[in-house]
Amino acid sequence: MGNGRYRIPRDGQNDYSREQAETRRTFLKEQTGAELTHTGNFSIDPEALPGNIENFIGIVQMPVGVAGPIDIDGEHAKGRFYVPLATTEGTLVASYSRGMRVINECGGVKTTVVEQFMQRAPAFIFDDARAARDFGEWLDSNFDAIKQAAETTTSIGKLIHLEQWSVSKTRYVRFNYTTGDAAGQNMVGKATLAACEWIKDNYPHDCEFLLSGNMDTDKKHSHLNMLHSRGKRVIAEVVLKKDIMKKLMKVDTWMMARSSVLANMGAMLAGAAYNGPHSANGIASLFIATGQDEANVVESHAGLLSHELLPNGDLYLSVTLPSLIVATYGGGTGLPTQKECLDLLGCYGKGKANKLAEIVAATVLAGDISLACAVITGHWVSSHDKYGRNK
Repeated sequence: MGNGRYRIPRDGQNDYSREQAETRRTFLKEQTGAELTHTGNFSIDPEALPGNIENFIGIVQMPVGVAGPIDIDGEHAKGRFYVPLATTEGTLVASYSRGMRVINECGGVKTTVVEQFMQRAPAFIFDDARAARDFGEWLDSNFDAIKQAAETTTSIGKLIHLEQWSVSKTRYVRFNYTTGDAAGQNMVGKATLAACEWIKDNYPHDCEFLLSGNMDTDKKHSHLNMLHSRGKRVIAEVVLKKDIMKKLMKVDTWMMARSSVLANMGAMLAGAAYNGPHSANGIASLFIATGQDEANVVESHAGLLSHELLPNGDLYLSVTLPSLIVATYGGGTGLPTQKECLDLLGCYGKGKANKLAEIVAATVLAGDISLACAVITGHWVSSHDKYGRNK
């Protein structure tokens, strides 16, 4: 039995047009009865979409609010920023703005990008464990040639080092690259394939490989990425003044420090990827607004919230995000509304990825401060009751 009438319509000559999108919406209405009126009402040119979407039917319109301003003292993000957050969760933007106000009153947030890598991790399979071990030693001695082979595929990506693990008769190898202002997953995949083919051609013994042995943990959280940075390892720090916290947040810094100890234990007990209140909220909202790959929230939200109660009663607080994957060039960053949100931050284009990473980390810290205080003072539930219900 033929199923041609159930196939999604495509135009091999010009599939990215308003007419073809309308054809698909009409087809879907016939098949499902669903009206796609709002989905089909958009301002962007479909001709800008090849490489970003297939079977295009329209646009999902996401509310965007702006939080801030927030004063950032970074090496790349320096000054006052208004942060676009795309979300459907009421209270979220207001909460982040509240945390940003406290940070500003306390002198701003300091941000630092410590290091940055993107990985692809092939698995090389041998007859036994000794052959796998010997192969690893050969890789070390031939690194310069492997690096040269990998970098023939890219003018931006640079192979920095290899990490290796033997399991049974397999050698797992993580190829670590820098990728400029692109997130770089596709870039490093292509470069690593070229390197693996060179290795197979030049290794003096038989060599079988699988391009990804899953130790790159692409779009999955892993503790390995907490230790060996994937994306950018970025840190945001602030000293919360005791008097300002009491005045603005009605919270004593001693109580906040005590609550942090309890929260750390709870996160440890649960095996959570992040011990602070809610890093994923700010990261996901910023990712959607600025055209990041939304699946990277899984890796990017992992981190460590650290605190120290100082002798004068002030509270040092920092967030470390060891696998923050952001881009300011390529992917979805050049789409019209996403580009506008990046422009709002002064973060569109080349040379801006570290700046965006610092803004993301500062935003996460602001959100954690606000939510932690809301939980301590008992305003968490009442705020959602007042602002967070779509009636």
